[in-house]
Amino acid sequence: MADFTCPVCKCPLADEGKLYRCKNNHCFDKSKYGYVNLLRSNSSSEKRHGDDRLMVRARRDFLSKGYYSFLLDELCEVIEKYAPENPFMIDAGCGECYYSQGILGRFPGMTAAGADISKSALEFAGKRGVKFPLCVASVFDMPFGDECADVILNCFAPDSPEEYSRILKPGGILIKVVPLENHLFSLKQAIYESPYPNEKPRESLEGFKTAEFRRIEREIKIDGGEDIMNLFRMTPYYYKTGREDQAKAERLETLVTSAAFGIIIFKKGDENA
Repeated sequence: MADFTCPVCKCPLADEGKLYRCKNNHCFDKSKYGYVNLLRSNSSSEKRHGDDRLMVRARRDFLSKGYYSFLLDELCEVIEKYAPENPFMIDAGCGECYYSQGILGRFPGMTAAGADISKSALEFAGKRGVKFPLCVASVFDMPFGDECADVILNCFAPDSPEEYSRILKPGGILIKVVPLENHLFSLKQAIYESPYPNEKPRESLEGFKTAEFRRIEREIKIDGGEDIMNLFRMTPYYYKTGREDQAKAERLETLVTSAAFGIIIFKKGDENA
């Protein structure tokens, strides 16, 4: 397992129980939920970082019902096909670690670490019993050493190709999960007067070779307003709609919709990348 690196001097951080310390004596306390804040902010006036508590709680409660378990199953198939034996995986934009924790549960020899810009997400990860190291950090400046990871998992998080290339070992893989064009379209139809499909995902990434692009889609049925609202609140749609459109979702009692994901496997180090 790779160590975190100090955001100040880039030296490895040693885990001393309640805190992390580098050889230059820069110290970072662990929160009571187990994560460490290694985010370097350039502005004290920045807005809130990452997903808020409402979104994180909604996502935790929705995913815990198993609606997206087929996506977790597919990710495990990808790991089995492409990852080396006993790999080290970094979950970039890990959230509350539903996917990475699920993957580790099926691969006993795997180790992992997670980074997310949202403190709320990592708090919920700690509460759900995630045991691998977690840090508050941006995917554009992750506190990991060069070429330390066999796998980077990126579920619905921003692209940071230069940083991912720096961190991955030669031949390492980046697994990126994106929503497809038809994802949750029935939910959009129930809320918006003129819904439109998502943009078609890019199948290439600078500095990487595309090893495979998997399209997976399931029709899911959601009974009960609580689960429907959790789905709505865990998406960006909730934050981009007014009160009138939000009320439409609150009135739904049953929803049948497509859950459609693209899994793109990128490989580092190919001469044609």
